[in-house]
Amino acid sequence: MELKDLKPAEGSRHSRKRVGRGNGSGYGKTAGRGLNGQKSRAGGGKRPGFEGGQTPLAMRLPKLPGFRNINRVEYLPVNVSRLEEKFEAGEVVNGESLKAKGIIKHEDALVKVLGDGELTKALTVSVDKVSASAKAKIEAAGGKVEEPC
Repeated sequence: MELKDLKPAEGSRHSRKRVGRGNGSGYGKTAGRGLNGQKSRAGGGKRPGFEGGQTPLAMRLPKLPGFRNINRVEYLPVNVSRLEEKFEAGEVVNGESLKAKGIIKHEDALVKVLGDGELTKALTVSVDKVSASAKAKIEAAGGKVEEPC
């Protein structure tokens, strides 16, 4: 068998219906559109979503309130209490170390340290953002905050 011998399965292919090409074709004169009426005319028919003059569904449903800012930047929150649990004194808190400790899933995610909880260990925090209360607690414990620019 060669490529030239390949043929589609019997009955799997249909020839195109050529409408309006004479009465002998079976689709002449009205071209399969019937006699009169809206759908028999050129450009005839109803638009998608038309419900016979009834108020369409898209207009019956309420408009939802609010607004979604497409430029919003989402930060993953990490509280000071989690840093107290997972890190030892003197360690550096950054994307890699947070991923290694299982606090975040991806090391390149944007992280903001929040001030919920207490901190007694001196840590060097180098993440995307730090809240004012978290910064105060980190510095009070003898640590430092390095916010990347």
